[in-house]
Amino acid sequence: MTARLQLGEVDRITEAVETIDARMREVFDETEDVRLLRTIPGIGFLFSIVITLEVGDIARFHSSSSFASYAGTTPRVHSSGGKTRYGTLRNDVNRYLKWTFMEAGNIISMLRSHYPAKHVCKKYTKIRNRKGHAKAVGAVARHLAEAAYWVLTKREEYMDPGIRRQKPTEA
Repeated sequence: MTARLQLGEVDRITEAVETIDARMREVFDETEDVRLLRTIPGIGFLFSIVITLEVGDIARFHSSSSFASYAGTTPRVHSSGGKTRYGTLRNDVNRYLKWTFMEAGNIISMLRSHYPAKHVCKKYTKIRNRKGHAKAVGAVARHLAEAAYWVLTKREEYMDPGIRRQKPTEA
């Protein structure tokens, strides 16, 4: 009886989410920026809309690392006596971008077994094995933030770093 009620609640929530998603697709046009951002692993329609609205003009950032810092995906750095220790992620950042990239990192962690050859999946697995899930998601979030910067700056689709670009052959 309880399980049936809970499943009914899940069905109602799923229906509400689908209604909201359909409404968002009506309200927001798929611009070129949204289309380009959707080529990044873990970034879907909703996340690409959030990134596009929060970033505005990507040219205001002078590098991918400054954008990643603005997005809250870079850890605090403590250096003293020749030793460097990385702390937690900063809190004084754009919270919407930080949420978006961290959630995209979590999506990568959940889908890594479906795409084991993708660079972000390998990155997540390698770091998770050494430092744990939270640090791995943070590292993937930073990679995704920097990828978003380059996609928007170069106006090119995301190219997985693990795949070498093929030079066109002359006929």
